[in-house]
Amino acid sequence: MTKKIAIIGSGNIGLSLAKGLVKANFAQAADITLTRRNIDHLKSYAEAGFKVSNNNKQAVVDADVVILAVLPQQLNTVLDEIQSSIAPAKHLVISVISGVSCAAVKEKLGADVEVIRVMPNTAIAIGQSMTCMASDNASAENITNVTKMFETVGSVVKINEDLMTSATALCACGIAFFLRAIRAASQGGVEIGFHADEALKMAVQTAKGAADLLLLHGTHPESEIDKVTSPKGCTIAGLNEMEHNGFSSSLIKGIKLSALKAGNLYTKEG
Repeated sequence: MTKKIAIIGSGNIGLSLAKGLVKANFAQAADITLTRRNIDHLKSYAEAGFKVSNNNKQAVVDADVVILAVLPQQLNTVLDEIQSSIAPAKHLVISVISGVSCAAVKEKLGADVEVIRVMPNTAIAIGQSMTCMASDNASAENITNVTKMFETVGSVVKINEDLMTSATALCACGIAFFLRAIRAASQGGVEIGFHADEALKMAVQTAKGAADLLLLHGTHPESEIDKVTSPKGCTIAGLNEMEHNGFSSSLIKGIKLSALKAGNLYTKEG
């Protein structure tokens, strides 16, 4: 039997997942209901065959899998709204909301509801997300199915739930950190003589090449760095100058602070 999916709060992540599921033939558009307060924003999705609704309660009734994709500050209102429509024997609940534990969702929906917490990043839009997943009570079958679901939009790793806020900092916030590094490299390129568009293209492709070297070779960054650093060479001189100015240290400190902030995005009040 085909599973019916309701995506509650169809913003960027919810919509990217919906498109990925259809593109990978994991689900048909007609089996996915997208909810949003203003459904005018979903017009193109309705035309593509998705069901659209501003009635969260009804969307849940019609679904087998409920994906919570609202903002953290909207969650409690939504959980109160759908609670009476959740049937533990029928529904699997997936939360993609930063900083919200499985326990916090079950506190509102019921202790016997299976909840899986998932943290994708914005590269989900191009099917290149690094998605982290955790659960304290989901069945092995549901874990497998949700892994397959999110593999349609990138890579998936299952982690302990107490590491989810850390995963948010490294993978979700991390997108911005690597983008800023690319931006800085392109600015350096302009300073040494390239036009801005040339410098950006060169920095982007170089960054992509560096990442792909690690992914394809399964090597450690330092082993790849060793291949481009020669005695008294220009690469090691540049690297050491960056390190003297705190390159690695500032990135580590930024990730630690983001993890701290990520843990405080959601409070039970509200």
